[in-house]
Amino acid sequence: EVQLQASGGGLVQAGGSKRISCAASGFTFDDYAIGWFRQVPGKEREGVSCISSTDGSTYYQDSVKGRFTISSDNAKKTVYLQMNSLEPEDTAVYYCAAEISRDSRWAASVCSGYAFDYWGKGTQVTVSS
Repeated sequence: EVQLQASGGGLVQAGGSKRISCAASGFTFDDYAIGWFRQVPGKEREGVSCISSTDGSTYYQDSVKGRFTISSDNAKKTVYLQMNSLEPEDTAVYYCAAEISRDSRWAASVCSGYAFDYWGKGTQVTVSS
């Protein structure tokens, strides 16, 4: 059974940094795409950043480019999202999702919810002004 566990959320001041983690289990961690998505009440879920294990390709939403970095540790089966220079607009519930059966490079490049089949519970990130 594929399981994804997001953790590391919390309260941070604007301008600060936070790293959130997505621990994966239930699949071979050698051919996958994992993405980070976020959602605030009343708004649609949006793709923040995605990574493909096939070639290490990454995608970043324009609003986080230069501030967020996605990375993976295959030995730990964990994907991280390092968030720097946080802004109040980054406040959201952050979810990680995985795609393990379709083209991981495609899934990472579109970084949209329809490209991912497995979802974990979210972790709340709150940025205070």
